Amino acid sequence: MKRILIAGAVALAAAGGQVLAADLPPAAAPPRAPAAYIPPPPVFSWTGFYLGINGGYGFGQSSWTNPAFTPTGNFNTSGFLVGGTLGANYQMGAFVIGLEGDGDWNNANGTTFLGGGVGCFPGCNTQSTWLATVRGRAGYAWDRVLFYGTGGAAFGDVQGAFGGLPFASGTQTGWTAGAGVEWAFLPNWTAKVEYLYVNLGNFSCPTTSCGAGAPPAATSVSFNENIVRAGINYKFGW
Repeated sequence: MKRILIAGAVALAAAGGQVLAADLPPAAAPPRAPAAYIPPPPVFSWTGFYLGINGGYGFGQSSWTNPAFTPTGNFNTSGFLVGGTLGANYQMGAFVIGLEGDGDWNNANGTTFLGGGVGCFPGCNTQSTWLATVRGRAGYAWDRVLFYGTGGAAFGDVQGAFGGLPFASGTQTGWTAGAGVEWAFLPNWTAKVEYLYVNLGNFSCPTTSCGAGAPPAATSVSFNENIVRAGINYKFGW
């Protein structure tokens, strides 16, 4: 009888444990390790000095005027250019201001056979072999992309010659203005595409080269150029 009572108690206890276990909430899952923190990429800063190279193509116009000649009117000039760039930027929020200078070898040239001395035969030729600019820049930065306008002074040589005579050359000072877009494709490297209009005014070409025996009155040779070029710069922060 005693054994029967003990067995019944054990069975009752086991059944009660199962009921209590069924009423208990499921065991909590083990805690997950926190995800590794990945900081966002730093915002690019345009502040700093930079050095670079540039190259492109220029197309423009020239004209010859002399009291003794029939004016040539505007005729086309064109050619490639390539050179170096030096500049500095300072960023304030999204706005960027800067100063840039460049010097380029230039092979812009053009010839006309209209007007001028004896119909400009065998040709009135204008060319320019170098060009330099000093410009301010101001723009808006969209992180690694900078949209900017630019303008300032331009310097270059303007050369003229009539009918195979030796070229006469004069260093001219003028102005330039344009716009562009620049992209920082690496932490210290940027690439740009820009347009510049350059006006070097009028060069007074002596009659020995541009007059073909005309009275002693210099020929006025005008020169302007539209430049489309690309460049790559290396930026030094400060």
